[in-house]
Amino acid sequence: QVQLVESGGGLVQAGGSLRLSCAASETIFNINVMSWYRQAPGKQRELVATIPSGGRLYVVDSVKGRFTISRDNAKNTIYLQMNSLKPEDTGVYYCYAVSGGYASWGQGTQVTVSS
Repeated sequence: QVQLVESGGGLVQAGGSLRLSCAASETIFNINVMSWYRQAPGKQRELVATIPSGGRLYVVDSVKGRFTISRDNAKNTIYLQMNSLKPEDTGVYYCYAVSGGYASWGQGTQVTVSS
């Protein structure tokens, strides 16, 4: 089962940017799906963006045009570039992967956007 470690979270003012990274413990070349989820206080975890090994990227409407998901197979890492951040983007951001039929979650990284 692949291990995932997120980094890059922090405190930023509204309108600012952050780049989250998710490093995998094994090659991501053959991992079918990798995604970013987030969970705001008191709310359910929600899908933010997905990057399959092939095919179309998916980004939820609420972050479309502001967030970009990408992957670097050579570094076994996926990224979430977050621009024009809003207070409602505050939450814990989790990396998720499905590999060999097993689902894995990272421990999460906190993103706080102040108004």
